[in-house]
Order: sequence, then structure tokens, then C-alpha cells
Amino acid sequence: MRQFQGGDRKAFGILVGRHKTSMFNFILRQVRDRGIAEDLTQDTFVRVVQSAASFKHEARFSTWTYAIARNLCIDHLRKSALRRHASLDQPVGRDGDTQGATLSERIADNRPESSAERTAVSADIGARVNRALDALPAEQREVFLLRQLGQVPFKDIAEITGVSENTVKSRMRYALERLQEALIEYEDLARVRK
Repeated sequence: MRQFQGGDRKAFGILVGRHKTSMFNFILRQVRDRGIAEDLTQDTFVRVVQSAASFKHEARFSTWTYAIARNLCIDHLRKSALRRHASLDQPVGRDGDTQGATLSERIADNRPESSAERTAVSADIGARVNRALDALPAEQREVFLLRQLGQVPFKDIAEITGVSENTVKSRMRYALERLQEALIEYEDLARVRK
């Protein structure tokens, strides 16, 4: 960031390359629409350019950009809540998130199951995970996504969200408990496949 502030335009490309995927994933989970997430990710980096001179290096660059992204998501969600009708551009069904491995892909499987069965189980688990994440209170979902997708430290999440680090850790614990409850039926499946 110091290089970019000093006029090195290539440094900005490096920053975008390092952070755009995790930023996009965080935003996508917040707004649940791939097109909007792409726009908000781009808007985040536009804001970084516009505010580059004000970045003082007191916080980590990622913390600062997550705060920008969070604020853009909050603004978007507030505007969306004011609309009483569904957008014609809004996709129907799942958000189409294909980033990262699914839970079933992460489970070691040595059994000879048909690929159709595995695909069905994978789709079911993915849908259940998405519903479980959507059912979390906004504060818990936000902390979970920052920590898990963004790998942001608890201290930085506290700074981004404006609450204490202990509150952030509590929100994470409650989010994990709720997700565990929602996905309990897959626990046996995971043990069998190990």
C-alpha cells in the first residue's frame, strides 16, 4: 500500500490480486447475489483508490478493506430492505456460490459410491450449509464469514465491527454452535467416511 500511495500503479494490481477472492467471497455471503457481489467488490477497490491517501498504516490493509466492504454491504442491504418488490435481475434459487470445496469434497471418501449419489449428497450439504448460514443472526454471520472466509484475526474483526474482541469471540462461538446444530445429521456421515 505504501508503494501505491507513492505512485506505483502496479502495486495496486498486486493488492487486488491478493485480496479480491476473499473479499468477493465475504461480500457474496453477505448479499447472496453473485452480480451484486462482483459490483460491491469492485466498489470496494474503487473506494480503496479514492481513499488511499487517508490510509495511515495504523491498521492492516486487509482490516481496512474489510471495513470498507462491510460498510458497502450494509448500505446495499439497507437499500434492498426498503424495496418491497423482488428485482427482475435477482436469481431464483441458490446463490450459485462455487468458490472453494464443498463439505462433501473435504470429507475423505474411500467407498465406491456412484457419482450421482455423491453429487446429490454434495448438493444437499451445500444447500443445508447455505440455509444454516442464512439463518444466523447478521452479527454472527458477519463474524463467521470474516473469520472463516477472510481469515481475519478476532482483534481486527473487533476493529471492523466496532465491538470488543470478547463480543466478537462470543458471536463466533454462537455461530459455530448454531451451525453445528443445523448440520448435526451430517456428523455421522463425516465419521463413516473418515
